[in-house]
Amino acid sequence: MDKRDYYEVLGVARNASPEEIKKAYRQLAIKYHPDKNPGDKEAEDKFKEAAEAYEVLSDPGKRQRYDQFGHGGLRGAGGQGFDPFGFDLSDALRTFMEGFGGFGDIFGSSQGRSGPRRGNDLQIRLQLTLQEVAEGVQKKLKIKRLVSCEVCDGSGAASSNALKTCSQCHGTGQVRQVSKSLFGQFVNIAPCSVCRGEGKIISDPCRKCKGEGRVRGEATLNVNIPGGVATGNYLTLRKEGDAGPKGGPAGDVHVIIEELPDKHFERHGDDVLYTLYIDMAQAVLGDEIDIPTLNGKAKLEIDPGVQSNKILRMKHRGIHHLHGSGRGDQLVRVVVYTPEKPSRETRQMFEKLSGREDIRPRGL
Repeated sequence: MDKRDYYEVLGVARNASPEEIKKAYRQLAIKYHPDKNPGDKEAEDKFKEAAEAYEVLSDPGKRQRYDQFGHGGLRGAGGQGFDPFGFDLSDALRTFMEGFGGFGDIFGSSQGRSGPRRGNDLQIRLQLTLQEVAEGVQKKLKIKRLVSCEVCDGSGAASSNALKTCSQCHGTGQVRQVSKSLFGQFVNIAPCSVCRGEGKIISDPCRKCKGEGRVRGEATLNVNIPGGVATGNYLTLRKEGDAGPKGGPAGDVHVIIEELPDKHFERHGDDVLYTLYIDMAQAVLGDEIDIPTLNGKAKLEIDPGVQSNKILRMKHRGIHHLHGSGRGDQLVRVVVYTPEKPSRETRQMFEKLSGREDIRPRGL
């Protein structure tokens, strides 16, 4: 299904100010937030759609590319910083949290979620050659991260008897505060200050992790990079980040792509451009030349009379399309080389040719 125009999604004009864009997104985020619409798939889709629109229009660089090229400008080489693998609910929630500081703040309440906290997300920059980008590649990445403590099994307690239910919140991690006014009774739900919202209290901490439930460690991750990615694209590896404290869920790992320059090719979307230098004799007589491609050498037929800066196209020798089957082309720019210091014999040959009509440009 085609994506809706981002300005239409937020209900703002194309010349809307950053403040107007943020205000419009805030209203939609409040209306369709999953916590206010549990189990409502349509509301969840609208929440994700609004967050995706805000993610683009709140960033000056992305907004400029979107205004110029539409949704296509956010893909491939032009899509720096935007997730090409789909904007899912976790991305939408992260955008919401970064933009407004969390659900509790925006809805005027200090309500928090009970239970162990989530671990931190980690970020890795992965450099890829153009050949790896074109075909896709599997990489093994070594990362340092916080892992669950093996001694206490992540609980942070020296023994099962050392982990007690909080007597203040009775294990819920939350406390209710009731107040009355002329307008009625108000109930505010806040994280428990005794157990810090975890619902449990450790009386005897684990000696190895000192009650944290996690220790420093390393891991090797296998990452499948699809063909067609570009600098600024990223993949999210769910639950591969730091382990959460005291048995909390792990964060994610974001693998950010950096495409290395190539000595032969320039990238233009999913096409690659190669500049081929030929001499004057080849330009006049034609030739068959071996040239580099992303998959080794290939023969290219040069027709007699080719002009400098002519672009030849080698179909399906470019980069795999990220969002679909097939691949781009290899473009070959032919440049006729003019000798800067010809020999005496070569100069004499050109002097003999200089007066001939058939070597002069038409109209001269």
